[in-house]
Amino acid sequence: MIYKTPKMDKQEMSVIEETLAIRDSLKYALTSSKRWVGVLRRNTFARAIRGSNSIEGYNVTAEDAVAAVEGAEPADAETETWAAVMGYRGAMTYVLQLSDDPHFKYSDGFIRSLHFMMLSYDLSKHPGRWRPGPIFVRNEATGDRVYEGPAAENVSGLVGEVIDSLNREQSEPFMVRAAMAHLNLVMIHPFSDGNGRMARCLQTLVLAREGIIDPWFSSVEEYLGANNQAYYDVLGFVGRGTWSPQNDARPWLHFCLTAHYRQAKTLLKRSREMQRIWDEIEQIVTASNLPERVQLVLSDATLGYRVRNATYRSAADISETLASRDLKLLVERGLLIPDGTNRGRSYLGSQVLKDLRHRTREPRAIEGPAFSSVFLPGLEPKL
Repeated sequence: MIYKTPKMDKQEMSVIEETLAIRDSLKYALTSSKRWVGVLRRNTFARAIRGSNSIEGYNVTAEDAVAAVEGAEPADAETETWAAVMGYRGAMTYVLQLSDDPHFKYSDGFIRSLHFMMLSYDLSKHPGRWRPGPIFVRNEATGDRVYEGPAAENVSGLVGEVIDSLNREQSEPFMVRAAMAHLNLVMIHPFSDGNGRMARCLQTLVLAREGIIDPWFSSVEEYLGANNQAYYDVLGFVGRGTWSPQNDARPWLHFCLTAHYRQAKTLLKRSREMQRIWDEIEQIVTASNLPERVQLVLSDATLGYRVRNATYRSAADISETLASRDLKLLVERGLLIPDGTNRGRSYLGSQVLKDLRHRTREPRAIEGPAFSSVFLPGLEPKL
């Protein structure tokens, strides 16, 4: 027996419908042929990777998350952290490639292979294999045991139930279906390590395969990373310390529906901002007689990223020498400010780009949805 899906009430269905309407608006906004859509897609993917790994204590800068997506070398990340981030990046990329595969079926082999992709950098964590014994989750701050997974001999059968539920035709909303897959996998805790990352990745796959929007914008992992404590709190509230599939999953669904709603609103806001930023940068590039490719680096600098030669040349697909020449030219034109020397050099947006960002920024506050049943406090948005 695994956690069962509660029947959605009118209020919950209303939130789902509102979220789908926002995503429809976002889908329309992303029909532009301009390259800013690719920049937004890359940055969204980087935020998802960064958010999910931060929950496990693997923290990287925003710039290194972008470097991971671009396949460039990191500027700051330590060896183990970078291995974890790149493992997750590979698994997530594979998941997104499967979003429109008509031959795909969920299976235990797929689940274990995905885990191997994530954790292959550390064979002591048994990547690709079910955990060999009991597993306990502890509060890192206090050392207290906060959760105990089901017995190891039950793992294969329980994961099989999750797989069967995903392969069946179902009438429940896909956001609910994805949330329940996440909940069940993380509560089964089938692996020695990486269970949270696996559950979040599986949720993203279910969402991406629905095809309601570009799959690169399906994930809510950024929101989960930004609301880390609330994420742990709601899982703890539903789990009550041990494998208890008879417990009510509704608090978890409320948390996930909130995540979808707020993430969708955030992405729609960013798409409007990105379009305005790109339009102004196009004007600057044309007026200054600059090569069109520098729009990539200028958009990153406008968004507040530290720009490096490595990530720029990877994104623009140019040589190191040409990237250096472009960056030097942008400094001379007063658009970038160099920081550091030699291999450690990066570039920041000048006041011109800071002013551009100020003009194009929309209000940050994103409210709603508000459920009538309040299970947990502290779910204010941080995106």
